[in-house]
Amino acid sequence: MILTGGTTPWTFLHNEPVAIYPRLEHKVHCDVLVIGGGISGAAMAYVLTKQGANTVLLEKERVCSGSTSANAGLLQFANDRMLSELIQQFNEQQGKAFYRMCKDAVKRLSVIAGELSIDSSFTERNSLYYASKPEDAGKLRHEYDVLKRCGFDVEYWDRERIRAAFPFAKEAALYTRGDAEVNPYLLGHGMLKDASLQGLRVYEDSEVLHCIDAGSSVTAYTQLGAVTAKKAVWAGGYAMQDWKRDRQVVLTNTYAIMTEPVSDLSSWYERALLWESGKPYLYFRTTQDHRIMAGGLDEPPPSSGKPDQFIAERGGRLLKEIGRLFPELAEVKMACAWAGIFASTKDGLPLIGPHPKYPNSYFMEVYGGNGTVFSMIAAELLAEAIAGREPEELAWLSLTRPVEVQETN
Repeated sequence: MILTGGTTPWTFLHNEPVAIYPRLEHKVHCDVLVIGGGISGAAMAYVLTKQGANTVLLEKERVCSGSTSANAGLLQFANDRMLSELIQQFNEQQGKAFYRMCKDAVKRLSVIAGELSIDSSFTERNSLYYASKPEDAGKLRHEYDVLKRCGFDVEYWDRERIRAAFPFAKEAALYTRGDAEVNPYLLGHGMLKDASLQGLRVYEDSEVLHCIDAGSSVTAYTQLGAVTAKKAVWAGGYAMQDWKRDRQVVLTNTYAIMTEPVSDLSSWYERALLWESGKPYLYFRTTQDHRIMAGGLDEPPPSSGKPDQFIAERGGRLLKEIGRLFPELAEVKMACAWAGIFASTKDGLPLIGPHPKYPNSYFMEVYGGNGTVFSMIAAELLAEAIAGREPEELAWLSLTRPVEVQETN
């Protein structure tokens, strides 16, 4: 599966890898093997190493060079599926607890980013979630009531309040606090670098070609070496759907652009993260060097298998969307455009935990718009499970949970 195409933003801004790790060319043993060196694997390896586990990470190419390099870096507690929808689908206790986990994960990422030796441009931001069409206003008002009842910091904005803060008007919006933006490429590299200094062994250019998961151990074989571990954590991202297709998972193709620096962003209230109620939705953010990122336009993957097949036209559409929201920025120039495979689940929750076919393995399938936030949740839940304290939340996020979902309008 080709995961990305075009010029991804962190590749554009950082042309060389932050660190290069050796290739595995011998046999090693460890407590936990993490397979996959994107943001998910980095978070898992970081938490395990901090916990004192003897950990090895294998990456088939360069760490953080796959989907992580295409990640736009929005960190939000609100999900692709509203809290009110999750409560209707499950129950209030579970829906509220999951949203609280997301909120706590953003805080945890903030703490980690502040401790790392690499600056990942982590910046606290608020979010504006606006109605794509007037008839969505009632849905947003209901979501506001639910979020307030459950203790989340949110305001309901009407058309006048939006117009007072931004150069555009929408029928309604939710303004939430406690979100953030980050450079996920540098965040992942920072976690791996600092964990390596504390004993984590990282091997690049070391694709797992064969794996034996039986008895009380897992052995993964690469071209020139092998790793035997008590437990393995698969953090291979969307590419895992090539060999372990999950009925819950829906694959799409998504597009994004980054602009040249903008001289004046004063009309962008508090540099908030922007996203909308329509599906598929558009999202927008700014960067520390005053660029704008815009993304969305999700659609089925091209039959060619090349994510960037339609990137010129889709990138142009996203540039126009910036101008529609901010007319004074209509002449901004595009710096780069990229496309990539994106996965979501039918019920909006990530897939985290064990699988009956793989007795000594755990899986991090943190699919959805909150992938980095879900990665932090998964890393901490699985670290608990590996330490022998399996948290009850893993039952909610099980890879084998039912796929039937009640659709909401």
